[in-house]
Amino acid sequence: MRKLPATTVYMALTAASTLFSYSVFAVSAIYRVTVAGLNPLQLVIVGTALKTTIFLCEIPTGVLADVYSRRLSIIVGTILIGAGLMLEGMEPTFLAILLAQVLWGIGYTFTSGAQQAWIADEVGEEAAHQVFLRGAQVSQVGGIFGTFLGVGLASYRLGLPIVAGGTLYLGLGLFLALFMPEWGFRSKPEYPVTAWRAMAQTLYNGVHLVKQQPVLMILLGVGVFHGLASEGLDRLWEMHFLQNFAFPDLGRLEPIVWFGLINAIASILSILGVELVRQRVKADHHLTAAKILFTIDSLLIISLITFSQAHSFELALAACWATDLLRAANEPIYIAWINQKLDSATRATVFSMSSQVSAIGQILGGPVIGVIANDLSVRAAIAASGIILVPVLLLYWRTFRHGWS
Repeated sequence: MRKLPATTVYMALTAASTLFSYSVFAVSAIYRVTVAGLNPLQLVIVGTALKTTIFLCEIPTGVLADVYSRRLSIIVGTILIGAGLMLEGMEPTFLAILLAQVLWGIGYTFTSGAQQAWIADEVGEEAAHQVFLRGAQVSQVGGIFGTFLGVGLASYRLGLPIVAGGTLYLGLGLFLALFMPEWGFRSKPEYPVTAWRAMAQTLYNGVHLVKQQPVLMILLGVGVFHGLASEGLDRLWEMHFLQNFAFPDLGRLEPIVWFGLINAIASILSILGVELVRQRVKADHHLTAAKILFTIDSLLIISLITFSQAHSFELALAACWATDLLRAANEPIYIAWINQKLDSATRATVFSMSSQVSAIGQILGGPVIGVIANDLSVRAAIAASGIILVPVLLLYWRTFRHGWS
């Protein structure tokens, strides 16, 4: 069968996968609470299983994509994601959802990085830049439509967007198998050996860098504590609203519609917040970046504790949006801090280490927050997420005291 142009397939893949995934994400947390009946600890374990799967499988699946076929890797990953979603939507039990997240995580790692590598091979590095930019725009549009699609389908049956998303992912896998070209790929049979050697060298370089530059230990410590605090919050904020608040009666909106609105407005605020940071904030020095992050994280701790202890829907909503805005504003400043005074040979290593320690923090911190939520309350768990961030203020203060630059 005749293959389609690579750019056409890439745009279709980007738009479709974002549309399908956002339609599922719009309802998945509410589905797990109200239909599957998961308790707070189970909710967090589900998220931790996903993060752990991605953490463990990211490099092996990337090696397979480079050795055998990026096209095959993307097709297999798309089908696994679809299978995981189908399982969760059709079997609302803890064990089924746990297995579904493992399938989803493995599928994600098969597609992660492989899509970008595939299209770069097909159209060339220079043309790929424009394709990536257009793909990012298509992805944003797909995410907006996906959120409203998920809310609309959930109005008929809460699990319907998850089953529909899984079915559409399977259809997307079939479409790719029939029409996706792969003319630019060259197999690298020696790659597994060189990849593992590169990993070992990266680890060695990272440890050496940390010994030489104390400020890097501060950076990694900040990443760990943000990881520890984030996973529980990400899994429990919807349950907090469902358990502890009555949604205002505005045209008799169902909770699922409320969550769609909350997420949509949070996304808009995050975009505006990041743009404001980009235009107005100049984090061009280590101490300047640390002072800005100290302010942002201080406000983040206050917003988290306010969100956890609020007893009115309006205050909880304001604190929830403030938390999203502050987390979005934190990221570019943190990245700018890492990026300062690092040459090209070490920059990738530091970014890689930062990502890994954050992931480890999420894997370790999620179950702890889940136990607190299960044994005490969701309010206590979200408050604990705020308290966990307090040590980062001490790390920033150490930077001020020593004047590292």
